[in-house]
Amino acid sequence: MGNIIIAIDGYSSCGKSTLAKALAKKLHFIYIDSGAMYRAVTLYFLRNHIDLTDEKAVAKALEDIHLSFHSRDYQSHITLNGEEVSEEIRQMPVSENVSAVSAIKAVRTDMVKQQQRLGRSKNIVMDGRDIGTKVFPDAQLKFFMTADPKIRAERRYNELITKGESITLEEVFENLAHRDYQDTTREESPLVRAEDAIILDNTNLTEEEQLQFAIEKVKALGWNSETA
Repeated sequence: MGNIIIAIDGYSSCGKSTLAKALAKKLHFIYIDSGAMYRAVTLYFLRNHIDLTDEKAVAKALEDIHLSFHSRDYQSHITLNGEEVSEEIRQMPVSENVSAVSAIKAVRTDMVKQQQRLGRSKNIVMDGRDIGTKVFPDAQLKFFMTADPKIRAERRYNELITKGESITLEEVFENLAHRDYQDTTREESPLVRAEDAIILDNTNLTEEEQLQFAIEKVKALGWNSETA
């Protein structure tokens, strides 16, 4: 069998990366965080005051952006032009702008090419918004994750508070609602469920339960999760 690709798409703060990391570790696959790539681009745009409506400025900025991944203990770390930015890209300024940046056609085209290149020669688990529909439409296994918006907001709020962010639950809820709207209505690669994607609603699931759900789907396709 050739290289295997597992695509995980879904809404913000549904635990996509949590599942993807755990699944990659269980299967001995490589985990690729596509969302981190868009966040790193967003961080660069914010730092350099790039006008999102200026196509030439966006194109020039993309030429100057060099992203790379390295992994430690199945945790994916990303560098932006040689600088480790894994923590900074998770802060609210990036969260508030990443959907708008991700909606730009030139940005998505550039990122999709990089993502496809990463998946050509390795067994991977990749999560994002359009992995199963745009990046890897022929992925052997696809999941579409969702959860109750209030639960998603609470999870994200607790994560930010733990990191020392000063923010209210209402602000997080509004941010997620805004990102959902942008992600599902944008013209370029909107967030939709691939027809062959398995829905995973983890509103009432623990991290271990959602991993077990995914592993059962892997086994149903005849893969050995212990030796894959």
